[in-house]
Amino acid sequence: MSQDKSLVSHLHSLGMDDKMVNGHPAGLFVLFFTEMWERFSYYGMRALLTLFLISTIADGGWGWTNSEAMKLYGTYTGLVYLTPLLGGIIADKITGYKKAILIGALIMTLGHLSMAFEGFAPWFFYLGLGLMILGNGMFKPNISSMVGNLYPDTSSKKDAGYTIFYMGINAGAFLGMLLCGYIGEKVGWHYGFGLAGVFMFFGMLQFYFAEKIFGIIGESPKDVQAYHDKKVANHEEEEEVIPANVVRDRLIVVGVLMLASVVFFLAFEQAGGSMSIFAKDYTQRVLEGNAATTFKWIDTILTIVPIAIVTVVLYALAKQIYKQYPLTIICTAISFVIIWGLGLWKIFREFNSVETEVAASWFQILNSFFIIALASSFSKFWEKIWNPSGPVKFALGLILVGLGFAALAYGAMEIPQGAKTASVSMVWLVIAYFFHTTGELCLSPVGLSYVSKLSPKKFIGLLFGFWFCASAIANFIGGFLGSYIDQIVETHSMSYFFMIFAIIPAVTALILIGLNPILKRMMHGIN
Repeated sequence: MSQDKSLVSHLHSLGMDDKMVNGHPAGLFVLFFTEMWERFSYYGMRALLTLFLISTIADGGWGWTNSEAMKLYGTYTGLVYLTPLLGGIIADKITGYKKAILIGALIMTLGHLSMAFEGFAPWFFYLGLGLMILGNGMFKPNISSMVGNLYPDTSSKKDAGYTIFYMGINAGAFLGMLLCGYIGEKVGWHYGFGLAGVFMFFGMLQFYFAEKIFGIIGESPKDVQAYHDKKVANHEEEEEVIPANVVRDRLIVVGVLMLASVVFFLAFEQAGGSMSIFAKDYTQRVLEGNAATTFKWIDTILTIVPIAIVTVVLYALAKQIYKQYPLTIICTAISFVIIWGLGLWKIFREFNSVETEVAASWFQILNSFFIIALASSFSKFWEKIWNPSGPVKFALGLILVGLGFAALAYGAMEIPQGAKTASVSMVWLVIAYFFHTTGELCLSPVGLSYVSKLSPKKFIGLLFGFWFCASAIANFIGGFLGSYIDQIVETHSMSYFFMIFAIIPAVTALILIGLNPILKRMMHGIN
């Protein structure tokens, strides 16, 4: 209870009201939905990118080789996570987080609009990718920074808050990959690209209309400084002075965790690259009889349940803030009506189709579905049962992502050396995505929380930029390694290729466990 009083006091000190949704600030759930629609747009497009490039011209694609597609995929996803470094600096020094988020959302909306016109000229496609990269740079680090500012660093709810926020990330990713992937593959690529932008626009509007809920959080650096100077002058708060050696040690810990995240994500991000190629060319996706009927019902459940869960979250938020921020709730509600319509249309279309072929992009939704299903359980597990140090959680994440690739390696053992196609059971992809998801829940939201807790407040946007810079490096390396899939399959085997991504994270996890006692001391009381 004292922790709740501490949280309420913290919110009041920042000019926020103390309305709560499930024990967390209402502002967390505004950020939840803003990030949800941004991730819808990003992952909806990402689900299509590699598949669009390697599909034949007759199927509306560009007919690129696997190697060419993987290199563009790695370059694009790498730059998406590199530009947040610049976006964090701009927000810290000039705009503040709120304006940076709105600017980024607008640029990304224009990027999706441009990609929707790829059928008219190729340069629309490249322009869209460029705008997506720039917009994400302004958006991504700054919304994560705002989440951290909702809680005092000593709050036990902070890790749980980031896990809930991460559920929003994956709800958007799930819906984006499910609907944009399906429409892109089954109806037309440009429709899938364009749909992603519609919900980015809704996300921008709902955040804009709820800006005041955050009090001073996210305002320009000048306004934030003036606000704190006034409170210090009125003896309402004391500025915390952290010794230089403590700051140095904590930043070293952040650096070690960033290196570990590079290893995790160079493996994990194979989902949109080599694992998509494996799904398209090496997985049995045409179903008949009972298998087809079973899949249709599973797909129906996978479509309806996550939409229903986030609808309940929206209802809980609406009960708390509708009177003060009606336009925020209305914009989000309209977008949910569209989502429900598209989801039900997709289910109806599949049940009335003659042939059941699982879309290659469909497997990517499993990661987000498992996140939505497991996020609250992990949040409660960290809060109430076992809450190990950040390095131990990272090590668990690395071990689990390695197990996912070990499962794929085992499932791919029967694929002959040099084979261009095969019909491996889709069960192995399902198992891999399950392990990858549990690993992600141990590492990614925890990483966001630790960057927030260990970073000096005046540089938090910059440090989040560096955090996403680590993801950029991971995506560059992952794309580079993934581009060798055909070469490795020809000289060794598909199983050999996946074992590379099983072994590297496992070795890194052992190193991290060995360093844990030293890293815990260097955090100087941050748990």
